[in-house]
Amino acid sequence: MGFTSALSLYSLSHPKVSAGADHSHSHPLKHRLQSEANPLTVRRRCLRFRSVVVKAAAASGRGRRVYSQSQPPLINAPVKQVASFIVPAGVFVAVTFVLWKLVEKLLMPKPARSSLSAAENKSPERGMKWSFAPGTNLLSGFTAKVDRESKQKLNEFAKQLRAFRSVDMSGCNFGDEGLFFLAESLAYNQILEEVSFAANGITAEGTKAFDRVLQSNISLKTLNISGNPIGDEGAKILCEILVDNAGIEKLQLNSADLGDEGAKAIADLLKKSSTLRVVELNNNMIDYSGFTSLAGALLENNAVRSIYLNGNYGGALGANALAKGLEGNKSLRELHLQGNSIGDEGVRALMSGLSSTKAKLTHLDIGNNSISAKGAFHVAEYVKKSKSLFWLNMYMNDIGDEGAEKIADALKQNRSIAIIDLGGNNIHAKGISEIAQVLKDNNVITTVSPLP
Repeated sequence: MGFTSALSLYSLSHPKVSAGADHSHSHPLKHRLQSEANPLTVRRRCLRFRSVVVKAAAASGRGRRVYSQSQPPLINAPVKQVASFIVPAGVFVAVTFVLWKLVEKLLMPKPARSSLSAAENKSPERGMKWSFAPGTNLLSGFTAKVDRESKQKLNEFAKQLRAFRSVDMSGCNFGDEGLFFLAESLAYNQILEEVSFAANGITAEGTKAFDRVLQSNISLKTLNISGNPIGDEGAKILCEILVDNAGIEKLQLNSADLGDEGAKAIADLLKKSSTLRVVELNNNMIDYSGFTSLAGALLENNAVRSIYLNGNYGGALGANALAKGLEGNKSLRELHLQGNSIGDEGVRALMSGLSSTKAKLTHLDIGNNSISAKGAFHVAEYVKKSKSLFWLNMYMNDIGDEGAEKIADALKQNRSIAIIDLGGNNIHAKGISEIAQVLKDNNVITTVSPLP
C-alpha cells in the first residue's frame, strides 16, 4: 500500500513511468538522453527518486533494483556544474582580497605616532646635550648631527678656556650640562683670568659644576654668571664654593633671580672673603632685608671696592640700612643704587652715612630714585664736603631748577667731581644757567649733562 502511494505521487509528474519492472527498463537510451538534455529535470527527478527508493524499500524488495540503477548518473552532473562555478569564483575572491591588502599597504601612510613613540621610548644617550641654535635639538632627525656639533663646539670652547686670558661665552645656551663639561677646563688652569658664562640657561644645579674646580683655581679673577636663573639656591651653592677660593676678585650675578636669601648668602661670603673686590647684583629682587644683610657685611669687610645694586627694591629703608653699614666701612669706592626708589628720605640717610664714613667714595649712582629738590639739598651738602667723589649720577630724578641751583652752589666748592649727569630732572633755563656759570670757575669738571 505504501509502495502504491509513493508511485502515485511520482506518476503525477511523470505519467509515463509506472511501478512495473517492464516499464522501468523499456527505454533506457531514451531516458538517458532526456536526462542529459535537461539537467534541471534530472535534478528534480533525482530528488523524487530518492524519496521513492526509501518508500519502496520499506514495502518490498522488488522495486529496489529499478531505482538504484538509475541514481549514479543523476547525481554526478549537478555536482560537476556547481563545482565548475564555485571554484573559479573562490579563486577570484581570494586574488581580489590579496590585491586589495597589497594596495592598502603600499598606499596608506604609516601613523606618525609610531615614530614618535619609538623616539619617546628610546633611552636618552649618555653625555652632554647642548644646543648651539634655538630649537635645533627639537628635530629628531638631526639628533646625532646636533650631538656631534655640540660636542665639537664645547671642545673648542674648552680649548679657548685653556689658551686665552679672557673668554666670553655669553649667550651660547649650553645649559647646566655644558657648564659641567666646560668647568673641568678651569681646574688647575693658570692662564685664564676672565670668563663670562652669562645668559646660558644655567640653573642652581649648574652652579655645582664649580665645586672642586674653583677651590683649586687661583688665576681666575672675574666670573660672570649674569642672566642665568640660578636663584637664591644657586647663590648659596656658589658662595659656599667661593669661600675657599683665593683668586676671584669680581663676581657678576646681574639678573640672576636673586632675592633676600641670595643677598644674605653674598653677604656671608663678603664677611669671610679677603679677595673679592667687586660684587654686581643689578636687576634682581633684593628688598630691605637683603640690603640689611649687605650692610652688615660692609661693617666687617675691608676688601670690597664696588657694590652694584641697580634695579632692586631697597627703598628708603634699604638706603638707611646701607648708610649704617657705610659708616663703619673703609674700603668702598663705588656705590650704585640706581632705580631703588629711595626717595628724599632715603637719600638723606645715605648722604649722612657717606659723610661719616672713612671710605673714599669715587663713584655714586643715585639716578632714577624719585629725588626732588629737597633730596638735592642733602646731596649738595655731601658734595661740598667730599674730596674723593669723581663721578656723580643723578639722572632721571625731579630736582628742577631749585635743585640744580643747590648742586651748582656745591660745585663751586668741590674740586674732585669731573663728571656729573643731571639729565631728565626737569631743569629749565634758570637751572642750566646756574650750572653753566660754575663751569667758568671750575676747571676740574669735564662733563656735565645736559647742557644746551
